[in-house]
Amino acid sequence: MIQLTHVSKRYSNGIVAVKDASLRIEQGEFVYIIGPSGSGKSTLMKLMYRDERLSKGKLTVGPYQVHAIKNRHIPKLRRHIGVIFQDFKLLPKLTVYENVAYALEVTGAKKKVIKERVREVLHLVGLTRKANQFPDELSGGEQQRVAIARALANEPSIIIADEPTGNLDPKTAREIFEVLETINAQGTTVIMGTHNNQLVDQYKHRVIQIEAGRIVSDEVEGDYNL
Repeated sequence: MIQLTHVSKRYSNGIVAVKDASLRIEQGEFVYIIGPSGSGKSTLMKLMYRDERLSKGKLTVGPYQVHAIKNRHIPKLRRHIGVIFQDFKLLPKLTVYENVAYALEVTGAKKKVIKERVREVLHLVGLTRKANQFPDELSGGEQQRVAIARALANEPSIIIADEPTGNLDPKTAREIFEVLETINAQGTTVIMGTHNNQLVDQYKHRVIQIEAGRIVSDEVEGDYNL
């Protein structure tokens, strides 16, 4: 469960990226966050995994009060949240297997556990045969699948995906989206910031629209109305 209560984010240069946002996302939901560039979508998602610190309000993610969390507890919060970026953020000198395993190694997981979990998530995203290849040997869609596998490595209850299909062609974008649908069907909350109106209109889920930092609409099975 994610709960925002009158949350605002003001940057040091005076720009207010999020203004008085209140919303609740239940475990297992699939939620689109839409809005024009600069509307505050990315900032809103960054607040959830404490990549940005909120300026006002209260924010709860699962058992964590993010507005009051101490720095030493942030890594524990982030183990509950898998983050997928538009530009993949893979480590170029590591193989597919090693990129995914790294997410587990930093938590101190045992080698046997790492081996089994990496195999599971690579199978889920359809990359079992690519385990020993490097990122520059993969297509954009395959790199995004690796990023998804890495985000899933620690079995998070929440996936936050910021424009995960933004750099992909329409066919590949649908394939990546269907992976996220599969993950959601297994009970994981998926929060997806997107400009992809075709996906939003074709695959109906809750749509939260942001304009100038404010939540202006929240529809259970909404359309892309920008």
